[in-house]
Amino acid sequence: MPYEKIITIEPGKRGGKPCIRGMRITVYDVLEYLASGMTFQEILDDFPY
Repeated sequence: MPYEKIITIEPGKRGGKPCIRGMRITVYDVLEYLASGMTFQEILDDFPY
């Protein structure tokens, strides 16, 4: 799936940082969770929307 369908950049949302489409969760946040040891399933459980 092309990243353009998943990631958006909007100047007025989260300071223009890349976000997951339709959410206020940044790509950086997700990568930080993964780097800290969280699994994909733990992230999905914390953010079911």
